[in-house]
Amino acid sequence: MAKGIFVNLPVRDLAKSTAFYQAIGFRKNDLFSNERASAMEWSDTVSVMLLTHGFYSGFTSKPIADSHATSGALYALSFDSRDDVDAITEQAIAAGGREAHPPEDEGFMYSRAFEDPDGHGFGPFWMDMDGAKTAMQTQGVP
Repeated sequence: MAKGIFVNLPVRDLAKSTAFYQAIGFRKNDLFSNERASAMEWSDTVSVMLLTHGFYSGFTSKPIADSHATSGALYALSFDSRDDVDAITEQAIAAGGREAHPPEDEGFMYSRAFEDPDGHGFGPFWMDMDGAKTAMQTQGVP
């Protein structure tokens, strides 16, 4: 198996969350999904595991954070263009998510931010690597 990442997210309403992630372009992998979890694939090596609170609680003794009130992590998603960044953000809002802050445009990088229905934060972005290198060199960053 190739190296990859599986991000486990606790969700209050599995069906609603599954529909949200499908609406923003994730693919549901039925092989690893059931009434307690939905395996949502972003790419061949990146998946988000949506877990009911009861199932998630079996993996930790810590209380489940209310992501609407606290932030424990922000998930950055890279895209090929600014238009793609705008598209997923608009899809997220239309599917019941919330825009977290206005677009940020650094010239070489463009980003937006949204939250899923449970308050988990995502930051879709596009970056021109050559432009980023130039900007970092101009600022004296190696």
